Amino acid sequence: MTAPPALGRLHVLTDTRDGRDAVPVVSAALSAGAPVVQVRAKGGTDRELHDLAERVARLCDAAGALCLVDDRVDIALAVGAGGTHLGAHDLPLAAARRLAGPRHVLGGTARDPRLARELVAAGADYLGVGPAASTSTKAGLPAPLGIEAVGAVAAAVDVPVIAIGGVTVEHVPALLAAGVHGVAVVTAVSAAADPAEATRVLLAALDAR
Repeated sequence: MTAPPALGRLHVLTDTRDGRDAVPVVSAALSAGAPVVQVRAKGGTDRELHDLAERVARLCDAAGALCLVDDRVDIALAVGAGGTHLGAHDLPLAAARRLAGPRHVLGGTARDPRLARELVAAGADYLGVGPAASTSTKAGLPAPLGIEAVGAVAAAVDVPVIAIGGVTVEHVPALLAAGVHGVAVVTAVSAAADPAEATRVLLAALDAR
């Protein structure tokens, strides 16, 4: 079995809220060195998600970055993305692994060590853990975990843990000290006056340890 590629420490998520065009922000983040872009577009049609994912996957390929698609392993495979991030109500990880093969990067979503270990046993290459802090980018989220609880998940598994949910550059030192591998952000880049500079600042913070 061939192992999947190494996972970058900054994941920039697409922001399509209120009809935003996510592609210019993705382009800016990639130009600044973002290693991972995750395509997330809640509430749209399958065709809209496919078309956005296809555009982002091409940009990532050109930049040498990893493209992940949120929730939908079928769309990830259809557009040639390198991986899929699966939530609690998506296709089970083991089933996604059978479909996608060993080199397709699969992420799972966990909030506690028990589930984290189960997801790794089922084939997760990394885990998204959160919300780490308060966030309004996604409806229906549970209360923030806080850095200590995110760190407890990281300590329970031997795959990279990516903290997500309300993460800003100010959170990065404490999250790294708690044992996380990296962070996933939406607003910290998409709402910045200069998304490329915001990406560079986050990367510098992540590389500081």
